Amino acid sequence: MKKKYKKYLPLILGKYIQALFIFNQKKALNKAYLLFCTPRKGKVLPEQEVFLENAEDEIITVDNLHLQTYRWPSLGETILLVHGWESNTHRWKNLIEKLHQQGYNVVAFDAPAHGNSSGKILNVPLYTQCLQKIIDLYRPNYLLGHSVGGMATIFHQYTQPNDEIDKLIVLAPPSELARIMDGYQNTLKLSAKFMDALNQFFKNKHGYYFEEFSMASFAKNLHKKGLLIHDIYDPIAPFSEAENIYKNWKEVQFIKTENLGHSLFYDQVDHWIIEFLNQ
Repeated sequence: MKKKYKKYLPLILGKYIQALFIFNQKKALNKAYLLFCTPRKGKVLPEQEVFLENAEDEIITVDNLHLQTYRWPSLGETILLVHGWESNTHRWKNLIEKLHQQGYNVVAFDAPAHGNSSGKILNVPLYTQCLQKIIDLYRPNYLLGHSVGGMATIFHQYTQPNDEIDKLIVLAPPSELARIMDGYQNTLKLSAKFMDALNQFFKNKHGYYFEEFSMASFAKNLHKKGLLIHDIYDPIAPFSEAENIYKNWKEVQFIKTENLGHSLFYDQVDHWIIEFLNQ
């Protein structure tokens, strides 16, 4: 029964939002936007708490949000880790231990609506705003982002380039919001007219149409040394999008993996990251 409910819930929500659009377009568009930005999971699980409790922690305020930050201090250069959608800082556990052993000062934080941070929604512009606040505080030498965290890393350096940041590492990033929104439309069975209005809503709110919000396009303005790692069979973020980012990013090293999935939880990936940092 529960599986059946989950299967039909998107269709029910889509029909509701589509019907609401007839009577109150503004409310319907806002609901569709919030639904798109709302994660279903990503909070810290009981078995993840022990590792995170060993870090030095601090709460950072961004507008009305309280962001949980973590630090594994050392005298080396600082690397800031930026997790993906429906995840939290614990996803970096193995890599954090290796980086710390190498002498790096490791900083991470839970995104809004994720981990131990407050909030109900997350999107790339909001993530980027929070990322800037963390950068101002901890002044990292390196940024490492996974998935949506990788999108935020690219978008941040496109909108707010920082000379103090020397290298960027991006793992399994989606690139094209237009493609993501096509999937959203298909899942909820929203009309083309509704999506046109939602596209304009996004433009009014964030300054970009869906088709303009492209990490591959933003990568043309990246002038940092970078490492991009992406699996050719990634089921979440198409490999072709990583290829387009690579084509436009002048100083990036592109590592293609096979059958390592979207999360890239492998020792070999950690080795490539550390090797790139140590260059």
